[in-house]
Amino acid sequence: MIELINVNVRDDPYNKTFLEIENNDVVRRIWRKDHTVWGEKDEEIGNRLGWLDAPERAAADWPGWAAFARDMRPAGITNVLLLGMGGSSLAPEVFAKVFGPAPDGLRLDVLDSTDPASVLRAARSRPIDRTLFLVSSKSGTTLETASLLNFFYARAVEAAGREKAGRGFAAITDPGSRLEEEARRLGFRAVFPGDPDIGGRFSVFSAFGLVPAALLGLDGFRLIASAREAMARCRIPDLGENPGARLGAALGALALSGRDKARFLVSPRIGIFGAWIEQLVAESTGKNGRGILPLVRDTGAAAGGPAEDQFFVVIALRDDPETAARVVALTASGVPVISMFLDDLSDLGGQFFLWEFATAVAGAVLGINPFDQPNVALSKKKTEAALRRVTETGRFPEEIPSVEDGPLDLYAGEIAPTVRDGLLRFLVLAQPGDYVALQAFLPQFPEVGTALRRLAGRIESFAGRPVTYDFGPRFLHSTGQLHKGDAGGGLFLQITADHSEDAVVPDPSGEGTKQTTFGRIIDAQALGDREALREKGRRVARLHLHGDPVAGLERMNSLLNPKE
Repeated sequence: MIELINVNVRDDPYNKTFLEIENNDVVRRIWRKDHTVWGEKDEEIGNRLGWLDAPERAAADWPGWAAFARDMRPAGITNVLLLGMGGSSLAPEVFAKVFGPAPDGLRLDVLDSTDPASVLRAARSRPIDRTLFLVSSKSGTTLETASLLNFFYARAVEAAGREKAGRGFAAITDPGSRLEEEARRLGFRAVFPGDPDIGGRFSVFSAFGLVPAALLGLDGFRLIASAREAMARCRIPDLGENPGARLGAALGALALSGRDKARFLVSPRIGIFGAWIEQLVAESTGKNGRGILPLVRDTGAAAGGPAEDQFFVVIALRDDPETAARVVALTASGVPVISMFLDDLSDLGGQFFLWEFATAVAGAVLGINPFDQPNVALSKKKTEAALRRVTETGRFPEEIPSVEDGPLDLYAGEIAPTVRDGLLRFLVLAQPGDYVALQAFLPQFPEVGTALRRLAGRIESFAGRPVTYDFGPRFLHSTGQLHKGDAGGGLFLQITADHSEDAVVPDPSGEGTKQTTFGRIIDAQALGDREALREKGRRVARLHLHGDPVAGLERMNSLLNPKE
């Protein structure tokens, strides 16, 4: 059941925005798919609104997806490894981590990394003959997904032979894409068509989100029913009865009034849902010098209420009294709070749609097109150039570190006596309204994530500014757009590392002329994004770790600990 959003916002801009949305008939115009809600020109708008009625179509498509999933266990399949990136992988990750496999479902994991250690751990931790590799890409040309496909298909050929290898693969992609052509040629078990009128981050209720849900054995009809209820509520022109429009109005109005950072408190059971919201809101709103930065990962350092540039969003399960109690305390403190409660895990279906609609409304309030991602392409081009450079010369451009200290090298633009001094000199550049982003091009292992969170907390305590962190290259397809498209308030600390073991990406032509490694790819992605950030005038430093990345992060943590 979708409860009305409780918006505890006393700012006059919110009330003004609320009236403007009603007076401009924004809700009805969105449902008419009127592109002028977001821009005079129909550029990546009119052909990106299929998500509005996607839950209706999903109800008709679900039986076919569920039937495919039921055929997997009799075929000997027990595991699914989804190879994807950004919008193609985050909703499936939510389904897998929140619900897990049903008793008759399959274990599903997501691989959205080009870090060689992450790729090799994924390859070695599951039986290839009992794994379905689900290749998920709208365009079929995404570098990360294409590289992962080449790697795992080569392993399948080695294990089962070329004639049978394709039976261990299925694809989700838009009709006519390069991936569809490749899947047909290689004899994939199935190809599920995406909807060309739905962008990746809005694709939960298409094959991209629901085929993985079917493979997990989830009750898709309950999720879809929840989404359809949210659809009905979001059609109501009266904003007092329309939770999606109210949420979008609050997000947009708060951002325009200077509160452009949303600090999320989410019940731990559904905590991963925050990562999905992060990519939806950040990539959709971060452009034209504006943006809403979701702070979805607790660093353990924040104390008291948010600063003048922040507000809270609370998403709590009814049986989570601790998070619910935080709502009462925050509301009493007078800070802006947006809160909502879920009666059941299946209510996540409605939450997905609610946030999609709210993001569309927030885009209208901010005067931006929420359906394009102009700056994502910039990092891609820089990455491609870096890969060409290393292919031609055998090396990346050499950089001179500001300081070297055993397992740590810091690149911060000027010579420093110690790594600690160099990093602190960089962090003092933070001004009121700024934020710090840690971009970890490291193995996506739990132990690395724990050490990264500790470092984020140390930095937040020192800088006095909010810190967001995520693994590369996945963030490039979410917050990466906001990093280069917002007003420029970010300080970016890239964290890179040596590769103790690398993995070759086979050349699909068989000629070997296009063969590379995952180590080169992720290093090129870090370099490409670094160059893209600097081209946009952003403040960037890099910390490079030698040896064990966890030990390197802990070393940096100890250097920033005032007690040591």
